[in-house]
Formats: sequence, C-alpha cells, structure tokens
Amino acid sequence: MQVWLGTLVVLVTVYALVKRYETRMVLFGAGIALAIIAGNPMSVFNSFSHAMKETKLFENIIAAMGFAMVMKVTQCDKHLVAFLGKGAKFAGGLIIPAVVMLTFFINISVTSAAGCSAAAGAIFIPLLLASGVKPATAGAAVFAGTIGAMLNPGHALILVAADVSKSTPMEIVANHAVVLVVAGLIGAITLYFVAKFMKEDKGHVLAADQAAAATADFKINYLWAVVPMLPLVILMAGTKVAALKPLSISHAMIIGVIVGMIVTRTNPAKVSKEFWHGAGDGFGHVFGIIVCAMIFVGGLNAVGLIKAITAAMVKNVALAKISSAVGPFMLAALSGSGDAASVAFNKSVTINAAQMGLNGMDMASMSVIAANLGRTMSPAAGACVICAGLAGADPVDLMKRNAPGMIIALIVSLLMLMYLR
Repeated sequence: MQVWLGTLVVLVTVYALVKRYETRMVLFGAGIALAIIAGNPMSVFNSFSHAMKETKLFENIIAAMGFAMVMKVTQCDKHLVAFLGKGAKFAGGLIIPAVVMLTFFINISVTSAAGCSAAAGAIFIPLLLASGVKPATAGAAVFAGTIGAMLNPGHALILVAADVSKSTPMEIVANHAVVLVVAGLIGAITLYFVAKFMKEDKGHVLAADQAAAATADFKINYLWAVVPMLPLVILMAGTKVAALKPLSISHAMIIGVIVGMIVTRTNPAKVSKEFWHGAGDGFGHVFGIIVCAMIFVGGLNAVGLIKAITAAMVKNVALAKISSAVGPFMLAALSGSGDAASVAFNKSVTINAAQMGLNGMDMASMSVIAANLGRTMSPAAGACVICAGLAGADPVDLMKRNAPGMIIALIVSLLMLMYLR
C-alpha cells in the first residue's frame, strides 16, 4: 500500500512541477507526504540534515554564483560576450548544438555535472543569449552537454560499473564511448530542432545592462574578456599539470575573482560585496532546491518505492534489457540524481547479469548512460538549477526542451548496446 500511495505522490509531484508551482515547495511538500505515508516523519529531518552537510556541492555552487556576480560587476562578462559574439552571429542557430558538444567534452575533465554547468555556463550561456537564443534554450544547451563525464575512467559511476561487471574502468569506457558520443550528438541536434520549432534560436534581446556588449562600436578589452574563462582553463589544466591538481572548482573561481579585480582595477570592497551577494543567491535559490530535492528522494526511499522498482527489474528477466535503460532513466529523471539511479541498478541488477544470460559490461554501460540521460532532463538536478539560474529561466522549462533529445538518445543507446551487438 505504501508503494502505491508513494507512486500517487510522485505523479502529483511531477504534475505540480510541470504546472510550474514553486519547485522547492513542491519537492519539500512531497518529501513530507512520502515520509508520513511511510510512518517515518524523521526521514524528512534526516534528509534535510544530510543535504545541509553536502559541503562540497555547497562550496562549488556559492563560489560559482559569487564568481558570476563579480564578472558582472567588473563587466568582464560583457567583454567576453562581445568577443565571442563576433563569430557567433555568423553561426546562427548552429551555436546551440556547438555549445552542447563543447560542454560535453569539457565535462570529461570537469566531471561534476554541477561544477561543469557552473564553469561552462558562465561562458556559454551569455554567449548564447548575446546570439539571440532564448534563455530556456540557452540553459538547456549547457545542461544537455553534462553527460560527457561518462568517458572519464576515474568517475565513480564507471568504477562501480567496472566492479559489478568484473571488468576494468577503461574497458567500460571503451565499451560505450561511441554510444555516448552518439547520444550527445542526438541531444545536441534534437535541441537545435526543438529551438527552431519553438522559435527560440533567435530573437532574444539582451537586458539593458548587457546591450552595450552587443553593439558594433563596443571596444573590447581582450584581457578582460579572458578572465571569465580563467577558472575553466585552470580546471582543465589541472588534469595534466601536477601543480594545479589540488585546486578545486571553488578555488578556481576565487582565483578568477582575484584576477578579475586586479585587471579591471575594481574597488576590492565592491568585489567582496558582490561576491557574497552572488553566494547568498546561490544558497537561497540553487542550494535550496537541491536540499528540497534530497528530501524528496529521502521520502522515496522511506516508502520503499526505489527498492520496489529495483526488485521488480531483477525478477522480470524477460524485460531485463529494457529495464537496464528505462529503470535508471526514470529513477534519475524523478530524483535528479544520476549517481543514485545508476549505482542502485548496477549493485542490485547488473551484478546478476550473467544469471540472466546478458553481457554484464553492456548492462553496466547502459545503466550508466541511461541514468545520466534521465538526470539531464530532470528539473531537480543541481546542474539544471545552476543552468537555469545563469540563464534566468525556470528549471522545468529546461527539462521540457531537453526531454525529446534525451528520450531519443535513450532509445538509440539501448538499441546500440543491448540489441545490435
């Protein structure tokens, strides 16, 4: 009975999110409802406490939002937009799939979806907006590219997949590399056509404080234009340069703030004030949604819904191939966590692949890709919230624009990995 009532709550939650009710209110309320159904109200408070201890995620979010605010007050973002916009205006709507794939490849090194969204979004979203792309599509373009991390053999999900399939991380990556790139291209191309259909690939007018950067007579300071890209360069260089490896995303953002202050000779007091202004917005709007999303996931666990879905997949061998895609995809789309969906499936289902007569490596790869595709169309995902915040759009609007591409990519990936080998 708890599982069925929990399913009803999930359906109501999805409806409320699609209808654009306040996201934090919906997720928090749903978490409370699920906890009450489970007879375990304490799970709400436990989930809240657990979410508030996500210091690494919190650290990255406030640093990224603070950096973005400093780039705005120093006007470095205007110079970057003007610089990149010179070439972008000739690309037209094709800038949309280009940004998706650029983010995809950046995500291979900057493996955190939220961190990649913050770093790449600070550059690409203003570029898309300056090119006339509407805010929701601009945010969706960066968000759609955050599946590239599955080509990094050091990623936690790859390590789990290798463990349960009794293979190596490099074998897992090699097993699905082509499939993942194809999935990324499908997401990019589909988003382009969605934008064309919705007439969101052009026509956006920049806000008054950004308009100067788009004018032909705006004098670009190329040193200032480089500053917004500095954290991204540091993070990517950290994968190769030993001296930079200890630097985290937040460290790179702070370095960017300091360099921006120096090269633009902006008053340090003003920079400090705006950095913490952005950090406060990041906590209130971005981290607040993530906390509420984790409370919702805690409620799903409390009523046993995630466990029931996983158990049903194990018992139904005939649908095991489809379950390896649909199961993690749906769990990630609902919870906003690709990690939780993939690990849960691989630890409980993929580990028994041989007993079902299936290739464990293919099933592991499929669950990893499916979970990340599902997360990339979830309005509860931290990366979605960050992209929406940078673009000034609603997370649900990003989900609507990415959903067609992610669903098509899921079907093609399933065929390539589980049926055409």
